[in-house]
Amino acid sequence: MPQDTPFAASVLTLYPEMFPGPLGHALAGRALERGIWQLDVRNIRDAATDRHRMVDDTPAGGGPGMVLKPDVLARAIDDALLPGDARPRLLMSPRGEPLTQALVRELTAQPGLLIVCGRFEGVDERVIEGRNLREVSVGDYILSGGEVAAMCLLDAVVRLLPGVMGKAESGEHESFETGLLEHPHYTRPRTWEGREIPEVLLSGNHAEIERWRRGQAERLTRKRRPDLWRNWQRMHGGDDGD
Repeated sequence: MPQDTPFAASVLTLYPEMFPGPLGHALAGRALERGIWQLDVRNIRDAATDRHRMVDDTPAGGGPGMVLKPDVLARAIDDALLPGDARPRLLMSPRGEPLTQALVRELTAQPGLLIVCGRFEGVDERVIEGRNLREVSVGDYILSGGEVAAMCLLDAVVRLLPGVMGKAESGEHESFETGLLEHPHYTRPRTWEGREIPEVLLSGNHAEIERWRRGQAERLTRKRRPDLWRNWQRMHGGDDGD
């Protein structure tokens, strides 16, 4: 069932027109329409006080690019806070902690999120410290800004909110939930371009099907993500071999 109080997401960006974007469609979009979660998008530039609405300046010590100003960004954050706001404050940043399924579940349990979308060379370190921003990264690559990363994070979080997915168990057997990648999936037709659905999946023997799926998940994880496989081996008392 949907939670009584909507999950409140605030996004601070220099490009508010990018939202809701993909978040306005499919699962996230339907949940937004149903009031399971709320999206408040704010333009950081609205917090600028000078005539030219400047939000950035040159980096102290020299170097290329520009840096988001701490005073402007701090005002934008303060203006977005709700009464008694206990929501985590996130900064999408390539140097942040990796966005994992475990972190997604941690964030889903919160009353909402305040997300800052970085731009330019980065954000003044003092506002990160002064406003207790938790830096999160969606991968080891560089984007033009934090907006796409914020959408990725919100999509992962919203789909796990109560009432969003059709079946509660839908999110429990996916990649990363068990520490392994997900097993292969098949559906009709039984034969397609000479390729058959594995016989075990048509057997009706649920114990055998579960064993097959577990074996396939282990095989894929061992082959494609040796880092996850080593972690899974350690958690289950196995060795670290491939």
